[in-house]
Amino acid sequence: MINGLKIGYIGGGSMNWAWAVMGDLALEPELSGEVRLYDIDFNSAKSNEAIGNQLNNHPKTQSKWSYKACPNMEEALIGADFVIVSILPGTFDEMESDVHTPEAYGIYQSVGDTTGPAGVVRAMRTVPMIEEIGLAIRDYCPNAWVINYTNPMAICVNTMYKVFPGIKAIGCCHEAFHLQALLAKAYEHETGIVIDKSDIGANYLGVNHFVWANRANYKNTNLMPLFAKLAQKYSTEGYGLRDSDNDANNIGRNLNKVCFDLFNRYGAIPVAGDRHLAEFMPPWYLADRETTGKWGFGLTPVPWRKKNHENRIAKRARILTGEEDFAPENSGEEGTQLIKALLGLSDMMTTVNLPNTGQMADIGYGIVVETNALVTRDAIYPVCAGKLPDMAHMMVSKHASQQEMLMKACMDRDLGLAFSVFVEDNLVNLSLNDATELFRKMINNTKEYLDGWCVKDF
Repeated sequence: MINGLKIGYIGGGSMNWAWAVMGDLALEPELSGEVRLYDIDFNSAKSNEAIGNQLNNHPKTQSKWSYKACPNMEEALIGADFVIVSILPGTFDEMESDVHTPEAYGIYQSVGDTTGPAGVVRAMRTVPMIEEIGLAIRDYCPNAWVINYTNPMAICVNTMYKVFPGIKAIGCCHEAFHLQALLAKAYEHETGIVIDKSDIGANYLGVNHFVWANRANYKNTNLMPLFAKLAQKYSTEGYGLRDSDNDANNIGRNLNKVCFDLFNRYGAIPVAGDRHLAEFMPPWYLADRETTGKWGFGLTPVPWRKKNHENRIAKRARILTGEEDFAPENSGEEGTQLIKALLGLSDMMTTVNLPNTGQMADIGYGIVVETNALVTRDAIYPVCAGKLPDMAHMMVSKHASQQEMLMKACMDRDLGLAFSVFVEDNLVNLSLNDATELFRKMINNTKEYLDGWCVKDF
């Protein structure tokens, strides 16, 4: 067992990622230490301090962790062994503008955190925050490993490396788990045998939320032909999560019809759920609400997110008063496994976001890509993934280049360059006048977070 670990958590007032991390750490018997929580909402960090420390007395808990809310980033980071970053750039009001303002122009977005008009404007808010975090890591814990969960993932990770080239940062996303589950279903569908999705291996190539697999296997079985059968059989009706009484608005609906369609077109398997995939393509799947319904996935309206946030605040209050039990649960995320591997307790192969040093062919050096990597003691080695089929590669390459250009625009506070990326986005199928008008509205709605940008001159 390794004791005395120091984890700095930026965004430590979170009621989503932070609670998941708390539960995973409590259930990990080989690790213990201190988690320092920093959040611009100090009261939220204090609440999580109390909740985290309550876990030490829970009968399911297998290791002890001390939680402390910190009033500034320095106190949270100084001497940290690991840093976790999960922040919300702005508020849900800004997110509501990102996602829903474009609807007046016929642009629909199912998530709005990575690409599309929403992804561009969200990046404009996020990059300055990530710059500050990256510089603080350089100053207070330069040898720490950094695990980022914040979106837009690739731009966040890339920004960290730009402001502190010596940083040891990776981006982690759970979308790869979705493909593993779908491949396990394909195997079960063909053989009648239920398998553990964690036993499935695949070769991943792409950028976050637009990653593809060109090889997949379970032991000595090639799963690509099995997936092809599944995609062909269920291309029309879909296969996956359907409507339920608990999901009246179809928020989590995903029939994989977009996934199957893209596979049948391009010969590689898209990894993410349909809500993410649709946003990277032209508005084939997001032309309007009726179209998304036909393709079997739901939009995630921000008013729903706001209501969910209110419910979590109420849940937090019940936990703090003891009215509701906060039991540690396995989140299914890989954060604690990554920490263990980096400490030398166990090697692991997983999917991470890292600057490209050759692991993905014909993508620019330094552009952040998502591929497999070997995680071992104090090191992460990207695995050479090769190249996708030509058409899939062309689409990924376009998005990778746009993300790189958007990051540059954000770091330089270059509004004209940001607009150039905005109008080139696949979903922005507008005249130049309409695109300009929409961009002006969106940046005006988020101008509180755009210090250093000459918003009034655009």
